[in-house]
Amino acid sequence: MFGEWLIYTLFVFVIIYLLIMLNYYRTLYKRELSINQIKKSNIDESKLIIRKYRMQLQRAIGNIDVLTEELEKAKNNIKTLRARSSQQKLENDQLQQKIKELEERIEALI
Repeated sequence: MFGEWLIYTLFVFVIIYLLIMLNYYRTLYKRELSINQIKKSNIDESKLIIRKYRMQLQRAIGNIDVLTEELEKAKNNIKTLRARSSQQKLENDQLQQKIKELEERIEALI
């Protein structure tokens, strides 16, 4: 009788232990599922943000290319303007010298 009672008691304790462990692992499993869902949603949001910033970066790179071309055009224009300016200075100096020569001739004639 005592042996049967001991076996039933052990059997009940084992069943209670197994039920507690079952609930514990079920709770852990649900928690892991919710954490995995949160991680998945975060990853999806991150992918969207990365796509958005990639598009902005591509546009910015395109704008930089356009600005680089414009800068090269401006540099070329500055070079041509400098060349023209130096050429006009030379011509101006030559004309000033001719004016002085003509003034000297006029004074010589007077």
